[in-house]
Amino acid sequence: MGSVRWAFRCGSWMPSRSEWLHAARRVQPEEKERIGRFAFARDAKSAMAGRLLMRRFICEKMQLPWSEIRLERSPRGKPYLANPPEVTTAALGPDEAYWPWSFNVSHQGEYAVLAAQQGLQVGVDVMKTSATPGSSSVSEFFRVMTRHLTTREWSVIRSSDSERQRLAAFYRHWALKESFAKAVGTGLWGFDLQRVEFHLCPEALAEGRAIRRTKMHLDDEANEEWVFEESLLDADHHVAVAIGPPVAPGAGPLASSLPPPSPFTLLSFSDLISLAE
Repeated sequence: MGSVRWAFRCGSWMPSRSEWLHAARRVQPEEKERIGRFAFARDAKSAMAGRLLMRRFICEKMQLPWSEIRLERSPRGKPYLANPPEVTTAALGPDEAYWPWSFNVSHQGEYAVLAAQQGLQVGVDVMKTSATPGSSSVSEFFRVMTRHLTTREWSVIRSSDSERQRLAAFYRHWALKESFAKAVGTGLWGFDLQRVEFHLCPEALAEGRAIRRTKMHLDDEANEEWVFEESLLDADHHVAVAIGPPVAPGAGPLASSLPPPSPFTLLSFSDLISLAE
């Protein structure tokens, strides 16, 4: 059973004109058009990185030539491969089973990330833990976001010693919630975030190491079908990966039987396009 955890630092990526045109020629026309609508270059770079991450993953792991990849979006905006390769039993060994891949991308702050899992549902979210968008202070930001977290979650956040730690604790909860919403395909605003409550593990997060000890309660009941990986890309960027039940009955193992988690691998731009035709 395979898994992929990739990251690309798009914040420090300063493409030349020729490099940007090279990247744009490697995505679908409608993707290129959508990326071109962004008002800010940083948003366009993040979106481009996300598309290249997906195409690199599909080409390498699903063995579909770059030129044949056709990505589409679900009604709620989740990207998916519209033409998955057919796998016949003749292509498998006598003791092998085919488990379809699930993949998801996220970009925020300095990074774009991709998480993929074979046979299991997956969602990923990256959060820059030092931002208060649209608010003048952390307390004002928390006031605006009050209804999205449970009373217990807010208690944990406000028990942190410093303002920076409280903000990081908020984004840790937020990334976990968004990874779950993306994995089930509803998106953040198509799901009542009060239905899920996260009980964080006491272990501190560290760069270069992933942990899988945080638990989720769904509708006030402990849920064992989903597991959550957490890691730091750097001191300001937290990543959460939600891994759930098989994508189809009998299509994979249970999430609880996964091998130990691995940290994200940082890719370069050359890595992203190395398989492009």
